[in-house]
Amino acid sequence: MLPWVPIAFGTGIAFYFAADHEPVLSVAAIVAIALCAVAVLLRRKKMFPAAVMVAAVAAGFAVATWKTARIAHGVLARPMFSVALTGFVETRDIRERTDRFVLRVATMESPRGPTKLERVRLSVKKGTAPDVGSFVELKARLQPPLAPLRPGSYDFGRDLYFQGIGASGFVMGAIKAKEPPASGGLLLGYAAFMQGLRDAIDARIRNVLEGDKRAIATALLTGRRDAISEPVNDAMFISGLGHVLSISGYHMAVVAGVVFFAVRALLALFPALATGFPIKKWSAAAALVAAAFYLLLSGAEVATQRSFFMTAVVLIAVMVDRRAITFRTLAVAALIVLAMAPEALVHPSFQMSFAATLGLVIQIGMPRLFASPDNSAAAKVALWGGREIMTLVLASLVAGLATTPYAAFHFHRVTPYGLLANLAAMPVVSAVVMPAGLLGLVAMPFGFDGVFWAIMGGGIDWMIVVTQWVAALPGAVGRMAAFGIGPLITASAAIILFGLLRTPLRWSGAALLLVAVVWAIRVPQPDILISADGRNVGVRGADGRLHLMRTAKDAFLVREWLAADADARLSTDASLAEGVSCDEAGCVTEAAGSALVALALRRSRDGFTLDAVKPRGLDRPWSPGVAGEGETTILAPRLAAPRAIDATPAEADVQADE
Repeated sequence: MLPWVPIAFGTGIAFYFAADHEPVLSVAAIVAIALCAVAVLLRRKKMFPAAVMVAAVAAGFAVATWKTARIAHGVLARPMFSVALTGFVETRDIRERTDRFVLRVATMESPRGPTKLERVRLSVKKGTAPDVGSFVELKARLQPPLAPLRPGSYDFGRDLYFQGIGASGFVMGAIKAKEPPASGGLLLGYAAFMQGLRDAIDARIRNVLEGDKRAIATALLTGRRDAISEPVNDAMFISGLGHVLSISGYHMAVVAGVVFFAVRALLALFPALATGFPIKKWSAAAALVAAAFYLLLSGAEVATQRSFFMTAVVLIAVMVDRRAITFRTLAVAALIVLAMAPEALVHPSFQMSFAATLGLVIQIGMPRLFASPDNSAAAKVALWGGREIMTLVLASLVAGLATTPYAAFHFHRVTPYGLLANLAAMPVVSAVVMPAGLLGLVAMPFGFDGVFWAIMGGGIDWMIVVTQWVAALPGAVGRMAAFGIGPLITASAAIILFGLLRTPLRWSGAALLLVAVVWAIRVPQPDILISADGRNVGVRGADGRLHLMRTAKDAFLVREWLAADADARLSTDASLAEGVSCDEAGCVTEAAGSALVALALRRSRDGFTLDAVKPRGLDRPWSPGVAGEGETTILAPRLAAPRAIDATPAEADVQADE
């Protein structure tokens, strides 16, 4: 029953994030404790499994509520100009066009009067971001955290809230270093040390590699992946190799695996150690230490923490003589991650990682390929590596299929040639790129790391060639129109049923997956989209495509709208404005069905239905409610008068990158 507990726990977390307003922590905690007590009392009864599941749902809901209450902080509701800030620099990101850093605010002054935010994320000209740990003074223009760009799209503001960030924006003028009024604390000192180490590694790599090779090598070792050029970055995701850029379970597995086998092989050279001591357990311990160091070096983001916990559970299982890869191992790792970071449940990296891992665990339990001792032909194929090749093909196929629903939901794309790209590139990444990178880290203090960076660069060259070749194949860009959360939940339930059930009922998962696919394809697309600031309006014309009315440049928003519509056009395409007539009073265009509209919505039988980014009554800590905001109504065509829309401007640092 253990594998079902994290599913119930995660269901409770999902209920929390679906709530319209913040739950009462005391009530959620009392209910969870009471239901857990009931489950304990029923442990010898037939109702025990059901009681455990109900208690796990309540516990997940309560843990998510507690996490939000524990990190509660202010969130900016309206733009602020010329804000004077002082504070400590906690993190710094080197990006392709701009740099970005997080400032822990010490003082904050604005023309509006006293306002206090704990942290803000600021963009600055490339090469001018201050060092981590420094105390600085600056002026900035602040914006509220970026809201979803269309109803049902990803909530960036929620992510920032759980990072303790209450606003974003960009620096105006010079950044001045100042003497801090007090110590920044041990955590800030640790952050400064690790950032210095990452910078030192990047500098050593820069001596040997340049361009995208250097950026990818740095990303694989330190987690700093924003300096990769846009063409290569797009090719990576189109080809299905984008997962290589985000430090996840694969990277942790490679690091731990290389260290484990290297240490075990070294210890095996000494017969006294090999025969008299548990060198396998020693190797697992060394691999655990290496994985922990890799976690710290890469920034210890939530996705990387999840990968580390999964790897740690496997290595600890080896050290205590338990089977390492099982559904229970996956369940324990999921429970640890969700208990520490319940917000991870709604993040695509968590969903895709655990879906892929569940698929691979299922594959491990399948009969071995070419296992028949009586089949001489099969034995010859296995001898020449056929088993390993087919296992790799099957693993890539299973992981790719398991993650497809989540990639389609979050990124509006599928990767038709993902299997081909992974088969061509991943063996080189696993056998050359990552081991060379690890050897480079080990050799760096002794000054012999240059040769390993060169080897790493050669492997990355091959990976880039593969990604660009696959991305250029006909039909490589598999676009998928946006669909709601319903099909995604249905697909998730299908994967879970197929993975965890042991009876013929598991095949009900295949039927459920078919339902999810049909449902996702048949979801109607909006006929009209209106940005939060009212400056961008998209109307679906008679040709079935969006036509845009724009009074402000917002390439990021337009790109998201087009991607969600499975539209291949660029944000600069002239055809986006075809059929749109504008004057000083406003813009009009003809929608499908020959209806002239000036505002809008999604056509229904009775008129137009408004699907709001923030439905009426929604009030969460990362998205404070505003009276009358985002109401959902049905408007009769031609008779509906335009209404004022409460503005939530697009995120400044995103705009600065466009």
